[in-house]
Amino acid sequence: MTYFRASAIQRAARALLLGAALAYGQTHAAPPIAVAVVAVKPQAVPAGFEVDGVVQPVRQSTLSAQASGRISSLLIKAGDRVRAGQLLATIDDREAQTGVQRSQAQVAQAEAELRNAKAHAQRTSELQAQGFVSKAALDTANAQLNALQAGRDQASAGARQSALAQGFTRVTAPYDGWVLQTLSEAGDLAVPGKPLLTLYAPLPLRAVVQVPASRGDLARNAKSVEVQIPDGKGGQQWLAPTARSVLPSADPVSQTIEWRLELPSVTGQALVPGQQIRVRFAGGVSERMVVPSTAVIRRGELTAVYVATGGSGAQGFALRAIRLGADHGSVGVEVLAGLASGDRVALDPVRAGLAGAQAIDAAR
Repeated sequence: MTYFRASAIQRAARALLLGAALAYGQTHAAPPIAVAVVAVKPQAVPAGFEVDGVVQPVRQSTLSAQASGRISSLLIKAGDRVRAGQLLATIDDREAQTGVQRSQAQVAQAEAELRNAKAHAQRTSELQAQGFVSKAALDTANAQLNALQAGRDQASAGARQSALAQGFTRVTAPYDGWVLQTLSEAGDLAVPGKPLLTLYAPLPLRAVVQVPASRGDLARNAKSVEVQIPDGKGGQQWLAPTARSVLPSADPVSQTIEWRLELPSVTGQALVPGQQIRVRFAGGVSERMVVPSTAVIRRGELTAVYVATGGSGAQGFALRAIRLGADHGSVGVEVLAGLASGDRVALDPVRAGLAGAQAIDAAR
């Protein structure tokens, strides 16, 4: 009898302790974590796309040697500014000088022979008129005269060619510009066609972009094309090119089409050849499913958002993988797959992943 009374007392004590624990837990339960959510729905976003481009000079030349010989002097270096006609390099012209002297001697010999032939033809003509020589002798004299005239003309052409070759030993700038790079040094052997240096004009400039062939129609039908350049005040600005051209074929390896956009002259102070810039092809507006970029979680290969599992005030979020499209800036990031219209996405994915997170509707 005493044993059953003790057991009853123990069961009652345990019940009291359990009730007290439950009451304590309900009284001191952790407060819910409020997480703002926004309902996903199609929104008007700019249609089009952006691609990276590179700045190139419209006028760029690789100057090559046109004569053979050792490079005597290279008078410029990369980064130097040059003027049209300025001497840039010289090639040892001793061989060219020898050729000029040889040609001049040949011209002198040809002219002397031509003078003798003219005098002989004149005498033969006078003798033939007096009947002392035959008509055949006169024809022979005239033929020799014509041959020597042709020889003199050939020697003169050779002399002009030798003088021109000697001029090729002096490399001058074809226009005002900057030296981009030197490709040879003093003492190197120059041969016709060997590059010596690269020169470019600072203006005009152009942006060259490789547009994916799959977006070729979208680019051609774009309502506007703009190039993003520095504004000189630490920010960026979008400018329309003055002209544009498209190569008629796609690169078979990269499957891209090259666009060349002529830039306004005002960009000359802000851009240099080789600089990377952004090009935007805009085509009006279209309806796209977008989410704020802050709502997206990227963990390795996983791209996801937290979606509320209940109505406003309900607790619980589910992590859902999505596939993203273009980034539309302040409007948001386009969602290609993984969400449906009306899904409520957490704006703060870090808080949404905590236990007790509670969805609270927020205005976009």
